[in-house]
Formats: sequence, C-alpha cells, structure tokens
Amino acid sequence: MREQKLHLSRFVAMLAATLLIAVGISWCQNQDEQSQNSQNAQTKNQAENPDLNPQNESSIEKRVHASAVVLDEIMGTPDKSIPDKVMSDAKCIAVIPSTVRIAIGFGGEHGKGVATCRTAHGWSGPAPISITGGSWGLQLGGEAVDLVIVAMNKRGMDDLLTDKFKIGGSASAAAGPVGRNAGADTDWKLRAEMLTYSRARGVFAGINLNGAAISQDKDETRLLYGHMFPFADILNGKVAPPHGTGVFVAAVTKYSRQAEGREKTGAKAGE
Repeated sequence: MREQKLHLSRFVAMLAATLLIAVGISWCQNQDEQSQNSQNAQTKNQAENPDLNPQNESSIEKRVHASAVVLDEIMGTPDKSIPDKVMSDAKCIAVIPSTVRIAIGFGGEHGKGVATCRTAHGWSGPAPISITGGSWGLQLGGEAVDLVIVAMNKRGMDDLLTDKFKIGGSASAAAGPVGRNAGADTDWKLRAEMLTYSRARGVFAGINLNGAAISQDKDETRLLYGHMFPFADILNGKVAPPHGTGVFVAAVTKYSRQAEGREKTGAKAGE
C-alpha cells in the first residue's frame, strides 16, 4: 500500500513537471513569434518609409537634413539670426553644415552642403555643393563650423548657378549682418551680391569667405538624384526634389515667408 502511494506521488510529480515544461515551451514559442512579427512589421514600415530609418540615409541625405537643422537653430534665435530683410530678398541660400573641417597640412579648407534658389514655383530642390580654399579657416581656428551663404540679387544668383565660382570674384561678397532687424538701414544690398555667415561654438556671425570656391558636388548629385543633372537645372527648378529631401526646402520656405510677412507688416506700419 505504501509502495502504491509512493508510485502515485512520483507519477503526479512527473505529470506536473511535464505540464510545466510544455507550458514553458509554448510561452517561449509565442514570444518568439510575437518578436518576429514585430520585427517583420518594423522592417516593412522602414521599407515603405525609408526616411524613418536613419541607417537607410546616404551621406548627402543626412547632409540635407543637417542643413535644415542648422537653419532651424539659427533662425530660432531672433536677435542672432539672419535678418528679415536678408531672408525676404534672398535669391539663393546655401548651407554647409558642421562637416566643415580644416585639413591642416593638406591645402586648407573643405566642406559640403546644399543650396536652393527661388523659382517661379517656390524654392528649388537641394543641389549638393562643395566649398574649398579661402582664408576663413584661419579665422575660425581650425574647428568644425556651419556656413551659410546668401545670394542677394540676380548677379549673385547667376554666379551660384554656374557649376563653379569663387566668392568675391565676379560677384562681390560681404560678411552678413546678424539679428532679425539688422541690416535695414545699411547699404549691404548695394555693395554685395552675396552675404556670408558662420556659426562656431554656438556663435553666429558674418564672416569673410572671399577666395573660397564653390562648385557642384557631382558625385553626390548622382547619389541624391540617381542621375547627373546640371547645377543650373536643379537650382532653376527644372528637376523635381528627390523623395525625403523636402525638409531643407521646407525650412527655407518657412523662414523666407515669415520674413516677408514681417517686412510687409513693418512697411505698412511705417506708412
């Protein structure tokens, strides 16, 4: 009788252990299935929306987004931003984000960014550019910086539309005024086709970029657009902006319109 009870007790224990193992295996399989489903859904979402996955971005796409961030940060501080008068009258705007570094011992300065110009239908798609040379490296002490270049009239715009030109060469350039209301009573518009700015260590100021050469970055143009388009075609709005690059054009559009609105309001108030 005692042996029967012992066998029954062992049987119950084995049955309970078997059930626990079965439940554990089932739970693990369910978790694996849920994890796989979640991963599949994330993969599908990233495939359908590549902009949501930074790892899918090329170097030029990251630079387009970085240029928009630079403009957002600069214009987010009104007393230290690009003046309304400059933004409202700008014909083209180029931003070279903080990939700019001084190549000590290898011939000076080099950086990459994007430019956009006004067209009859708004601002053009972003055109990849590179900047080299000039004396601004010495002024900035060899650190990473952001650069902003603004073409203020047709001559400055025409220079930018070429695939290569030198700042301060055929078109005059000057360090741009800073502050939302700055520049309204100066003659910068009469003496400069281009205004140039830098931001380093959080300080945004006008800078002399004379002698620096700007040219179309043909390799990154091919990468961004999937085909080599002439600089002028992109900046004249003849080429549709690639998917996912609208953030930079949207930022330029936003701040130029805001500046235009404030300029009109100020003009009416002064009448």
